[in-house]
Amino acid sequence: MVDVSAKTPSERKAIAEGRVVMAAKTLDLVLAGNAKKGDVLGAARIAGIMAAKRTHELIPLCHPLAIAQVEVDIRPNAKLPGIEVEARVKVAGPTGVEMEALTAVAVACLTIYDMVKALERGMRIEGIRLVEKRGGRSGHYRVKE
Repeated sequence: MVDVSAKTPSERKAIAEGRVVMAAKTLDLVLAGNAKKGDVLGAARIAGIMAAKRTHELIPLCHPLAIAQVEVDIRPNAKLPGIEVEARVKVAGPTGVEMEALTAVAVACLTIYDMVKALERGMRIEGIRLVEKRGGRSGHYRVKE
């Protein structure tokens, strides 16, 4: 692991996004709350939050962080069709939370896939990326659209 003990703690934030693309009929079933495994969107939201908190257990050499806030927003999008996922993570510490935000999105998307894969195995998880980060030595980053 990189030694971050000499770094001054500061407020750091990261935002990541991704999506699960599926057939319109699969999306309709999710939105109606009729998936056999239960509340797809609620389970995905909780899974994303839990994943952010456990990133250091999943990704080698990531520091365990005392995360101050994790928000996972899940939005259906009929135009995809599919579900968009956004995670925002915040910490006051010596290292950033980009990996935590990305992990939250990835696990939320995987949860969505798992909960409806019996209906549609051809769903695609795509577009997982860092959208924005603030804080730390490298300063502010925002993806260019």
